Amino acid sequence: MHRRRRTALLLSAAIVASAPLLTACGNDAHPGAAAVVGGQRITVSQLESRVNEVRSAQRAAVRGDAQYAQTVAQTGTLTRDTLHGMVLDRVLQRAARDAGITVNRNEVQRMRAGLEQQAGGSTGLETAWLQQYGIPPQRLDDNLRLQLEAQKLATQLGTDTSQPAFWKALSKASEELHVDLNPRYGSWDVQKVSRVDGKTPWVREVSAAGSQQSA
Repeated sequence: MHRRRRTALLLSAAIVASAPLLTACGNDAHPGAAAVVGGQRITVSQLESRVNEVRSAQRAAVRGDAQYAQTVAQTGTLTRDTLHGMVLDRVLQRAARDAGITVNRNEVQRMRAGLEQQAGGSTGLETAWLQQYGIPPQRLDDNLRLQLEAQKLATQLGTDTSQPAFWKALSKASEELHVDLNPRYGSWDVQKVSRVDGKTPWVREVSAAGSQQSA
């Protein structure tokens, strides 16, 4: 994946995407877990909850079923990309911790105030973050904190978030955390610091309106 695209993924913490959900038949080597990061599970229930937050926010932001259906159709793989963001958040937090970087609430609020001024107010900023990055309003401050951590880490490294030195630090943190994705969601590439799709013939995609029952 191109460096600049991965930078966008980092700073948004999720891609705006649609809702195919993944189901699988047969045995699951990661029962109940979408991923394990640093020995801690990201459960399927936690992942689904995050996806539902985005969908609920999208539903509230549009008028009528037709417009909502169009919004869903215009976004791609929300479940998998949300998981990518959740894992990447933890990788960045590890890299920032290793570098001794902290971000306080006042810094987040100052950043938010500046962005709100540019966006024409709080609602404008929340709408923009939802539409562009798939971040629901209740997750906005957390996302801004991550952006500040990324900026501080890049500054400490004497680089910016598009350069190899920055991604090398994230790759190191990713390796330390031993990221392990449930194969139904792909796998984690330590060097690219990115989720990649796996070729698993037993995985099938169903629409958000469908069931998630295993065969």
